[in-house]
Amino acid sequence: MKSFEQPPALNLPEGQWALFLDIDGTLLEHAAHPDAVFVGEELRNLLGHIERRLDGAVAFITGRSIPAVDKLFHPLKLRIAGLYGLEHRLTPSGPIDAADAPADIAALADEIEAELGSGKVYVERKGPVLAVHTRAAPQLLAPAIQLVEQALARLPKGYRVLPGNAGVELMPLEAVKGAAIRRFMDIPPFVGRRPIFLGDDTSDEHGFEAINEIGGISIRVKPNGPTAATYALDDVTGAIAWLEASFETSAVAGARPAGKQAATESAAKLNIAATASSGR
Repeated sequence: MKSFEQPPALNLPEGQWALFLDIDGTLLEHAAHPDAVFVGEELRNLLGHIERRLDGAVAFITGRSIPAVDKLFHPLKLRIAGLYGLEHRLTPSGPIDAADAPADIAALADEIEAELGSGKVYVERKGPVLAVHTRAAPQLLAPAIQLVEQALARLPKGYRVLPGNAGVELMPLEAVKGAAIRRFMDIPPFVGRRPIFLGDDTSDEHGFEAINEIGGISIRVKPNGPTAATYALDDVTGAIAWLEASFETSAVAGARPAGKQAATESAAKLNIAATASSGR
């Protein structure tokens, strides 16, 4: 068992950091439906400010598709790996390296939707990734996992099942956040920097492992079980406050007032979790 410490102060020069961010559960509170979340101007200002300070070395690493993220954060565009790394946009204005949607996954989505038969369960079709959201009907999480695991045996080789806190996903084996992070770390402006990754769910664990191997800083938000992350934060509010305090963003337009008091207020909100873990 290991007790986590709070994330350390970022005492390296700005040009030596690279920042990778999960979205749902890390920067935004989860909602029953993925489209029900909202990004405020303050969060966009915060991320834009950090991206400028790090000379562009900021990327989303998310299970959402890239078009869905662009719509959510409009007009802000960052570098991004979508669908757990199956999609990439290596520069904010660059092309999207997208993934195809296999017919067998689309058919499976229809089957699971009919089997669960609940308007409270949302079956999300994300190209080669199938997500079953049960946040609005937690009693259906176990049946949903069972259905997806049974379907795995009928699919071609190369898929895996990833249960989460409030749903389950079926995805190709190569859909791992750690590989997406490593891809960014091999290109400018990330190459040669020390990486930081904030995430909140089981899908982020491979990313934490990759960050640890590189010698970076891995932070899990509101952990509720074993994790490979070295540090932990209580919740979304704490994660945003840590970013504000670390990158001195209180002077950003639309954010909190500048000055020592604002930094103190941000630090006071951190509420770092000292959690126990056996690793993963």
